[in-house]
Amino acid sequence: MRRLPPLAAVRVFEAAARYENFTSAAAELGMTQAAVSYQIKVLEERLGAPLFRREKRRVVLTEAGRRAAAPVTRAFDAIDAAFAAVRADDASVLNVSTTNTFANTWLVWRLGSFQMAHPEMAVRLLTNEAMADFASDEADVGIRSGRGDWEGLAAEKILAIDFTPMCSADFAERHRLRAPYDLLRVPQLSPHDPWWAHWLREAGVGVPDGPPRVGVRLDSQAHEGNAAMAGQGVAMLTPFFWRNDLAQGKLIRPFDQVSTRGYAYWLVYPEARRGVAKIKRFRDWLIAELARDVPSPV
Repeated sequence: MRRLPPLAAVRVFEAAARYENFTSAAAELGMTQAAVSYQIKVLEERLGAPLFRREKRRVVLTEAGRRAAAPVTRAFDAIDAAFAAVRADDASVLNVSTTNTFANTWLVWRLGSFQMAHPEMAVRLLTNEAMADFASDEADVGIRSGRGDWEGLAAEKILAIDFTPMCSADFAERHRLRAPYDLLRVPQLSPHDPWWAHWLREAGVGVPDGPPRVGVRLDSQAHEGNAAMAGQGVAMLTPFFWRNDLAQGKLIRPFDQVSTRGYAYWLVYPEARRGVAKIKRFRDWLIAELARDVPSPV
């Protein structure tokens, strides 16, 4: 016989634990903040242990609350997956979350072929630089950069990330880019990006100590590449994403060296939803499409 605490209180705890904020949990659940506080109190009394520590204008998970939060979220994911197969609306729409860079430089050029292969399914693309919160967002799958170590998520490596400086041919000629050291005297796009120091050091260039150079800071590689094509400076870019622009001469690589920091793009989704049909279809399509463009295994 299961000794479950009140499920209404558990549902409230799961939302409050994700946000560590009772107001945000109340907004998600359509409740008042007072109702959230009451349900948490009911659960704490039932368990005989505090789940949150109340501080000024905020709440913080206790150690007991933190131990409980992750498995409770996974349990709700499993419940969601269990009913996904019988929800017509879930099967009819695929929500894909990814970064502006991956969307603009590759995915939007190909996504139509997935929808055409599965005309019964609508595809919705959500672009955001932050990792999708599968518990509260609409995303079914995400494509994100990192090292693949996201708790509770299945992660499949789809594309290794490397980088090298790129600019327009006119910019390179105008600024006489002849050696990597020359990059220290020209406008760098997003000079705060740690890729700059890493690449320069591997090229044998001493990077001055101190804060990053002053310069134009852009929030995605997609924007940096377009700014570089417009002659605004040199951008540190991943060659795969800009291969068509390189082939057309819109961008050039002044130097041969390509560096990496061990990051990659990953297909991610909740572990409990691994067997959902639409996720499996998208995964198979994505890997097959990337195989057409990636010159060697990732």
